[in-house]
Amino acid sequence: MPLGPVRPSPLVEQAAERLRAYIADGHWPVGTRLPGETTLAKELGVGRSTVREALRALAGAGLVRPRQGAGVFVTATEPVEDWPARLRRAAVTDVYEVRMAVEVQAARLAARRRTPDDIAAIESALAGRRAAADADDVAFVDADIAFHAAVVAAAHNPVLADLFAQFTPVLREGLVELLALTDLRDHDPNTGDEAHEALVRAVAAGDAERAAEVLRAELEDPFAG
Repeated sequence: MPLGPVRPSPLVEQAAERLRAYIADGHWPVGTRLPGETTLAKELGVGRSTVREALRALAGAGLVRPRQGAGVFVTATEPVEDWPARLRRAAVTDVYEVRMAVEVQAARLAARRRTPDDIAAIESALAGRRAAADADDVAFVDADIAFHAAVVAAAHNPVLADLFAQFTPVLREGLVELLALTDLRDHDPNTGDEAHEALVRAVAAGDAERAAEVLRAELEDPFAG
């Protein structure tokens, strides 16, 4: 499965910036329905897929909102936070969507196939994550990934293991971005510890659906709400 970069492509960024400028200049006032993707693609000189991703970034910034069957409408003239941060935030969400697909199934399989050595490795990784709570964001992210890698290894599925290994550099950058964009660790340096402990318990108990449920809840869009 090909994995895209953590950040939006320059072409998407440029298209999003031009659309944002049109909105800010009043070309499309609040409440206006935007032209269709085909029209926007011709106007911007890009493909429809680029327009689609640019509109997604604008929606993430709170500037537009799609309405089922009606089109995309302007909802604000200024983003609710600085524009570069919004673009980065949308990209991190992409990382989480792919992570969800890989790791939830790995957790389910780990609960079914774990060995005593696997459980020991997962518990050791949890202890390492807790120890990293006093470290900087990069060290904490590395410890968190090591924990999840131990769960994936317990699934004993070489394809999933390879996917996770290939995805790790993108995931690492995305998690560091996530912590930079939020105050998750300001209030709780060991953020997510209860969920990680619950995952260990579910895997150790052989409860596949509980393991998948715990991990799915942990990886739900971190920007929801």
